[in-house]
This record gives sequence, C-alpha cells and structure tokens, in this order.
Amino acid sequence: MKQAVLIAPGRNEINEIEEPRPGPGEALLRVQRIGVCGSDIHVFHGKHPFTNYPVVQGHEYSASIESVGEGVSDFHHGMKVTSLPQIVCGNCLPCQRGDYHICDNLKVEGFQAPGCAQELWLVPMHKIVPLPDTFSFDEGVFVEPLAVAVHAIKKIVSVKNKNVVVLGAGTIGNLMAQTAQAEGGNVLVTEISEYRLAIARQCDLENTVNPQFESLSNASKRVFGQEGFEVAFECVGIEVTIRDAIENIDKGGIVVVVGVFGEQPRINLGYVQDRELQLIGSLMYKREDYERAVYLIQQGMIVIQPLISKHFPLEEYLEAYEYIDKQGDKSMKIIIDVTESKFN
Repeated sequence: MKQAVLIAPGRNEINEIEEPRPGPGEALLRVQRIGVCGSDIHVFHGKHPFTNYPVVQGHEYSASIESVGEGVSDFHHGMKVTSLPQIVCGNCLPCQRGDYHICDNLKVEGFQAPGCAQELWLVPMHKIVPLPDTFSFDEGVFVEPLAVAVHAIKKIVSVKNKNVVVLGAGTIGNLMAQTAQAEGGNVLVTEISEYRLAIARQCDLENTVNPQFESLSNASKRVFGQEGFEVAFECVGIEVTIRDAIENIDKGGIVVVVGVFGEQPRINLGYVQDRELQLIGSLMYKREDYERAVYLIQQGMIVIQPLISKHFPLEEYLEAYEYIDKQGDKSMKIIIDVTESKFN
C-alpha cells in the first residue's frame, strides 16, 4: 500500500509498505480524505518545534472501516469514522483529572507519532469516533478542526446572546465564528484578507471587518452599539491580534487564546489587571468535543463547502504544499484524496 512520508522539511516521498493487520481491540481503516492544517504546513517548512523527521503526517481525516480485530463489536465494514489523534499516558495529573488533552506526555499523530497519510491505518477502537452514514468524507475531514472550536467555546460558560469577536478568518477562525454563532452568540469576524472575509460571508457570517480599513473599536460600535463585546477568540497567533482583543474588549471580558504563537507577543498586562479581564488558553479537544462537532455538522449548523479550496491525490502531497505556498491567504482547506471510495 502507499504511504506518504515527509523525510525532511520540503521533501515528501510516496513509498510502498506492507499492509497492516488489526490486532485485538484495533480497527483497520481505509483512509479516504486528509485535511492539511496550519500545523502540518509548519512541519513541511521545518518550523514545528516538536516534530522530528521522517514523519508520516495526517491527523484530521475521514475513513471507512476495512476490518476489525478480535474483541471488537458494534462496528462493520464500510462504516464511516474518524479518530482522536492524541496519544496520552493516562498517569499524569492532567490525565488523572480527565484533562488528557493536555497530558504531560502528550504525543500527537502526524507530529510526534506516525499519522494517517497512508491507504490503510490501524487505530485502537477506543479512539474511534463514528460518523453518520449521511456524512460525506469531505465533511468528516472537518470534525477535527471543528472540535478545536467546540472545545474553545466550552472555556466560556455560554456565548448565548453574548457579543463575540473572532480574530482571524482562516479555517480555524471561520469554524470558531460559525460555532459561536451556532451556539447563540452575536459574532463579528476580523481579518486582513478580503478573500477570507468573503469566504466568511459565504458561511453566513455577516458581520466582518478588515482592521486595515476600520478599527476594531469602530467596527464593534457599528455591529454591537455601545454594548461592545464581552468575549474574544484569538485565532491567528500574532501580537497585533491578541493586543487588539485585550485593548478593545469590555471590562470584565474573556479572551480565549486559540491561535498558536510562533513568537512571544508583547501585551499590556495592565489592561488585564486593571479591567479584570480573563485570559484563557485552549488546546485541542476531548472526545465529547468531537461528538459535538459531528452533531453540529449533521444538523447543518456549520457551512463546510466554501472552506474547501482544492483536492489533491495522495501521490501529489508535495504539490498540495506547493499550492498552499503559492496561494497564500487564498488557500483555505486543502484535502488529500487517499482513496477513490465506493462509499462516497
């Protein structure tokens, strides 16, 4: 079977390897679609601090069950699934209190452990999340990134009827805004890319602003009036956006950090203290976040299609990265087609 391996930054190979067989408590999955995320791109460019080479990438994906090992029930051939990519120890304090997503010894498939960029892939049954039969495999790809947004929302008791600003309209920011809106929030999206703002509007996110042409302060008044906003989700990971959130949010507001910061930002903690702001981090997800993401997509509460920029076959993994580099902000979700599936 074929397997895509990133042997070094910028160097991807397609190799033929032996097909695996499921052992007790395992399922053999036929991988259908893989989404390329921002962290994958960092690995491709050699800028991910916690990934060694060679590495098999792929952690946001959809698949069908090919076969199962001994002791596995309630799953059948062709069933649509995805799975959580975390490998956790189960023994550290975070794991013991149920916060396995921030395990002290956390490894993530596609980064510190092999990912799913191959035709057939073995997964322990306890990590598998079933997908509805009505799901397309493209929709299945979005469960993982949507779970990021679902988890971040849970950092707030509720966003219902609250004024919310989402900074950044890349795939995660877009899904963050859609999730906040689906959960009853009044949402304003900020983004300097007019292309991504147009995609946001195609996803029913009507309130948008380009801070290059209108300040967040003025846009907030335009959209929310004198109430301002009380919740912000930073989804970019750069200094200017986290500062914009902190300096413009209402007193007593909550800023959730979702973006990954490559460089340490300089922020005015005087605002945080003086205005009694809450600054909260959000990392990855738990199983219930995956299940909520599946529900939101199944109920038609999340718009997926405008986010898909292009498909590439597995053999053109390298070309997919070159396309992303060339397109820049005009590239949203790139999907790798691993299998031409008869199951849709």
